[in-house]
Amino acid sequence: MNNPNSVKEVIVNDEWFAEIQTGEYTFNCRIAGLENDGETIILLHGFPETSYMWINLMKGLAEKGYRVIAPDQRGYSPNARPTFIKEYSLKHTSSDVLAIANAYNLKRFHLVGHDWGSSVGWAFIAEHPERLYSWTSLSIPHMKAFQEAYRSDYDQQRRSKYIGFFNMPFFPELYLSFNGYNNLKNIWRAHNDEEKEAYLSVFRQRGALRSALNWYRANIGRRRNPSDNINFGNVKVPTLLIWGNMDMAIGRKSVVLSEQYMAGPYNFLELYAGHWLIQESFDDVSKAIIKHIKTYSLEYYEPQLGRRKK
Repeated sequence: MNNPNSVKEVIVNDEWFAEIQTGEYTFNCRIAGLENDGETIILLHGFPETSYMWINLMKGLAEKGYRVIAPDQRGYSPNARPTFIKEYSLKHTSSDVLAIANAYNLKRFHLVGHDWGSSVGWAFIAEHPERLYSWTSLSIPHMKAFQEAYRSDYDQQRRSKYIGFFNMPFFPELYLSFNGYNNLKNIWRAHNDEEKEAYLSVFRQRGALRSALNWYRANIGRRRNPSDNINFGNVKVPTLLIWGNMDMAIGRKSVVLSEQYMAGPYNFLELYAGHWLIQESFDDVSKAIIKHIKTYSLEYYEPQLGRRKK
């Protein structure tokens, strides 16, 4: 594989990180188990979190023999923080995943996402399905299912009112950062103090909060660039969707509608939990993810590859 990207791995306070340069941007990534022989898993965080959300899952996956990469995504990594709103479209953020995979010469890998990280994952599947062994989405349904519910389901429209607020210029940044980021802290009620401080260390950086909010502005509403549209079709990649039935942002309608877009193996896990599945139901979530990844590993594909060779 022709690889124009570069990787620099460093250890900080007994934790391994990688700086992955992909053209003009450099992504900070947490890494674990890269000395292992197992398949690689890329973990994608959402808003308003960072790769720190995955640290416990990364440890468990590495102990199972997997190799794990969790990037601080576009806008969260200090050297991957473009100025213009349009540069935060799913077209661009999913291309970041491809660049990170290419930096490690990954022909195929497992992908897990939460919140906006899940939206990136659905976009990546639409653009590069051949690169994945499996896909796990936490909280977020298939994009077409969500769009349908967003248009026609009153319950989902009610839950999504915050999106219009986040699309406003300037005011969301002022509101969330007011009084020592107190309104941002209120979002993290399921998170411990160490986790909150890890996130604040990023959002206190110049331009970080604006960049994170630009994900909403670039992908929902009048600022969307038509040239960045993605065809979210039927999904053949083995998919696991985990949803908390107490999620304040995602209602049942879009979750139910997701199944009609599944053209391959599909599993759905409903939990008595809210939006922050990793924090609220870690044991159930981690067990389901590991089972899904183990089921749809290289061994699952080898009989199919053998048939193709004949």
